[in-house]
Amino acid sequence: MKEINFNKFYKLFNIVSILLILVSLLFLIFKGLNYGIDFKGGTLIELRINNKNVQISDIRASINKLKLGDVSVKQFGNPTDYLIKFEKKLDKSYPLEEIKKDIKKVLSDELDFRRIENVGPKVSSELLKSSLIAISLSLAAMLIYVWIRFEWQFSLGAILALFHDVILTLGIFSLFSIEVNLSIVAAVLTIVGYSMNDTVVIYDRVRENLKKLPDIKIFQLTNISINETLSRTIITSVTTLLALFSIFIFGGEILKGFSLAMIFGVIFGTYSSIYIANPILVYLRVSLKTVSKDEVDN
Repeated sequence: MKEINFNKFYKLFNIVSILLILVSLLFLIFKGLNYGIDFKGGTLIELRINNKNVQISDIRASINKLKLGDVSVKQFGNPTDYLIKFEKKLDKSYPLEEIKKDIKKVLSDELDFRRIENVGPKVSSELLKSSLIAISLSLAAMLIYVWIRFEWQFSLGAILALFHDVILTLGIFSLFSIEVNLSIVAAVLTIVGYSMNDTVVIYDRVRENLKKLPDIKIFQLTNISINETLSRTIITSVTTLLALFSIFIFGGEILKGFSLAMIFGVIFGTYSSIYIANPILVYLRVSLKTVSKDEVDN
């Protein structure tokens, strides 16, 4: 198989990546994210529908007719139990009895309201804070892991690749005003793990080649390492994307946000492991002399 000269274009792609990151940050700062009910608060209803033929899509379409703002419908517990969350809060202008009447009218089935409560802004802000802490801790853990396993140059490249993937993914969600909820947080954490795994595979090969090919400059050595792991990268990325596209198309409305975030994450993660993580080693002129020989031997 002919070797592909990936490093020939790394400066061009680095400029493109920097521009995309800047644009993403501008969208995140000035437009922000379209937070879902999990982070904005609203009303939560747990109900049981006696008709087993009712589909979750039918419930979502019916609830949307009430114009209650952002609506989230999930199956909860038994097949006939559902958890509905919407943006509008119960208060004097929209009392409990009125919402029961409206929901019964649009669903036209016998309903058992098992629980109705307001989700306050305090709970929502705590969820957002916890989500940000989870993402930050995962990035810090990855940084420490790579630093221990490799050297600081490798750790810097890996963490920059992770930031690249997360920022671009969130930038796309901001650009298209896609709802961000707890499932998106789970997707971002998964993206961090996927991107790091892809980067570490290539870094392992770079470390091996530093010992086997000590006279070759890092520019060529990283290119050799990328080509040697290319088949593994393609197989992993393509099979993962096939599964994600299946979830996006057939998984229903509730999984669209999660699968979409993962699709972008896999694409960006594959790209960044080649054009973000490895060019850092080139910029820092990593060689057998700059990396501990004992580390390479291990």
